[in-house]
Amino acid sequence: MHPFQYERARNAKNAVSTVAQNPTATFIAGGTSHVDLMKENVHRPDLVVDISGLPLQSIGGHDGGIRIGANVSNTQVAYHPDIVARYPGLSEAILAGASAQIRNMATTAGNPLQRTRCPYFRDTTQACNKREPGTGCAALTGINRVHAIFGASEACVATHPSDMAVALSALDAIVQTRGPRGNRSIPFTDFHRLPGNMPQLDTVLQQGELITSIDLPAFSGRSHYLKARDRASYAFALVSCAIALEMNGGTIRRARIALGGVAHKPWRTPEAEAMLVGKTPSEVLFRDVARAAFAHAKPLEHNAYKVPLGQNLMVRALMETSGLLPLQGTPGTAFASSAGSVAGIIPLSA
Repeated sequence: MHPFQYERARNAKNAVSTVAQNPTATFIAGGTSHVDLMKENVHRPDLVVDISGLPLQSIGGHDGGIRIGANVSNTQVAYHPDIVARYPGLSEAILAGASAQIRNMATTAGNPLQRTRCPYFRDTTQACNKREPGTGCAALTGINRVHAIFGASEACVATHPSDMAVALSALDAIVQTRGPRGNRSIPFTDFHRLPGNMPQLDTVLQQGELITSIDLPAFSGRSHYLKARDRASYAFALVSCAIALEMNGGTIRRARIALGGVAHKPWRTPEAEAMLVGKTPSEVLFRDVARAAFAHAKPLEHNAYKVPLGQNLMVRALMETSGLLPLQGTPGTAFASSAGSVAGIIPLSA
């Protein structure tokens, strides 16, 4: 591990100032992902500023929605009664994402900031533009089974690993920050970057910019989260899908769909969302929507399976969210299926 200095932040202003002035400094709270990267010599900060003691640990009402403090643990969010009742898709995503031990440590701000699980990024003997810009992307010609089918570039085909972030995207969450240039409100859909020619930058955060909370806007509809993974125990998504539906009687008034495991960021599907507005839920409609959502996918050599898998998963998620199929599990519990079982439930024709 690279030698580093450790400092506990006295307050948010001090934390921001300290990290902003040092390009090799970083914040740490739960550390469930960050410390692993430091041990693997992938991330090499010279200064680590611990913000876990800052008073950013509350969940409360805000403008008709809910404000979640940056240091609130994933467990607290997943089981909070207001989250379970009003935003069950977020609870499901968190509970599908990690073991109880990790959820107890991981924070609301840290979860969306976790870095890719691309094996080439985490193997310092491999070429990786995200880890070391300009060295190339070994995944392009390597084993790219778990990599992106949307929004990738010649510089990087990595995917974002978070489950929670996919649900936050579908719920149109807002990231509140405090930085060297003042406070910002960042729509979650704009928070993560696509790789382009600068894949080393995962988000739009500036050096020293500190997440203070994540806001969930007022929402009175239905939300749901499903993921497909290789094994039933905790594993990262091959493809995941978060749905948020607002109904007007028997028709869909507004729809939001976010996909995980397919891009460098949670992937929204505005064209597919628009197809649902004003329509009566049906399996035929949902099949058409799923095809449209994946129409522009660009699979790599080893991950073309993500297209039919993602279509099937989206149809199932829409069926369950709209009530055409019973929900698997109940709000506040985790549910995810193996890739094979999802692909076999609602087959889509070519």
